Amino acid sequence: MEESPRAPRKRSHPFPSSPPSPPLSKRPNFPSFQDIPNLPSNVKSLCHLIATTSAAAIEHALQCAAVTITPQDVEEVLKLSYGFPGQAVKFFRWSGRHLRDNHTPYSWNLVVDILGKNRFFDAMWDAIKSMQKEGLLSLATFASVFGSYVIANRTREAIVAFEVMENYGCVRDVIALNSLLSAICRDGRTVDACDYLQSAKKFVRPDADSYAILMEGWEREGDKGVVGAKETFAEMVIEIGWDPANVPAYDSFLCALVRGPDGLLEAIKFVDSMRDRRCYPGVRFLKVALDECVKYHDVRTAQFFWEVLVGVGRVLQPSTEMYNLMIALLCYCGDTDGARRMLDEMVYRGAFPDVVTYNLLFKFLIKGRKLREASAVFAEMVKNEFVPDQDNCDAAVKAYVDGGEPLLAMKVWKCLVENYQNDLERTANFLVVGLRDLNRVPEAVKYAEHMIGRGIRLSSSTLSKLRQTLVKERKEFLYEELVRKCKSQQVV
Repeated sequence: MEESPRAPRKRSHPFPSSPPSPPLSKRPNFPSFQDIPNLPSNVKSLCHLIATTSAAAIEHALQCAAVTITPQDVEEVLKLSYGFPGQAVKFFRWSGRHLRDNHTPYSWNLVVDILGKNRFFDAMWDAIKSMQKEGLLSLATFASVFGSYVIANRTREAIVAFEVMENYGCVRDVIALNSLLSAICRDGRTVDACDYLQSAKKFVRPDADSYAILMEGWEREGDKGVVGAKETFAEMVIEIGWDPANVPAYDSFLCALVRGPDGLLEAIKFVDSMRDRRCYPGVRFLKVALDECVKYHDVRTAQFFWEVLVGVGRVLQPSTEMYNLMIALLCYCGDTDGARRMLDEMVYRGAFPDVVTYNLLFKFLIKGRKLREASAVFAEMVKNEFVPDQDNCDAAVKAYVDGGEPLLAMKVWKCLVENYQNDLERTANFLVVGLRDLNRVPEAVKYAEHMIGRGIRLSSSTLSKLRQTLVKERKEFLYEELVRKCKSQQVV
């Protein structure tokens, strides 16, 4: 292995010398030791030395450092030295002398990765040859090579690396193929991965994971990936057939499909077809599909997917977030009874309501004037230590007063003032006047006193209405007491 990375030149490895790649905006952001808390002092010192010393001077600086190291320390230092490839390689050589060349395979792989990610490909292959002599090469080494070439816009060389890996004693099997496909697809080159798979089939039979990787690639490409996803799906069915265990591929395929034109209709068609063969997508698709249904207020399609995957099928375990999406859809479509049933069902399926669940249902029950049902949801919510939104509380106080339910209005007001300090005046005034209009004058006076004590301003209109009633009941002294308290609080 060379002492330090240098410009490419002719070598005996299977790649022609090529000019350095042009700078790319997607060049990796390397981790820094400065971002990692609680590093061991010797690791931190070595990382600092590497980061602040030139490649020419690093070896002398290391010799003067008098730091003890273990093979694991070497791994940690290398992981945090990607931004300094020349120094990292010299540190690796220096530490090898201190460890009697007893480096771990992981340290070797890190060196290969550091060189590759910094596009010192000749030096990278020198390191690979050294690893081969030591019997340390593995698929992990070549996975690093594939990734390094692909992100450097040299996909063809990643493919050649895969094709020659047997020359280095590594098996060129479907696992290696999938590693290559994954590297290519991660870089947004799913078309290239699909094209190469047609050639690779001649010597490696793809498996379910191969197609799952391609499907994930198409999914990442958004609308542009829909046509490719359909073609790959058709090819997958021909090559490996239908397999209930192939959930990742079905999941990614349907996620790609549902985001395309007429995506929900297309997804219904394919889910129906899969169901006939006892094949189903995973929970990720259900979440994506429900998001799309919410976007278009499409409750019928959401109910179809829910019934197939959660209801009758009982294939998936939905999360609280998914229940919230269904509850939101049902509420927006006016089916608060269905939403209430969803709330009751959640716990039996291992999902537990959260503040979003309760607030959604409470909001729409109040909006629909289903006051008793709303009261039950409110009671359960508070019992479970969740706080209703302030807007929901304001709406509930008004709805309960308008509906002739002063006790429920007072319960919600109590919750409101316990949890919120601002923007209370409007609801406060409405409650006092409402209690007075419902012939609950003692409560109106009591709450007025409490509000004044909290610094909540009661309007002159509210006080005037209270005065009229109190004068009629010959209790004008109560009004005068309220006015006195108002003046002392300076809220009139």
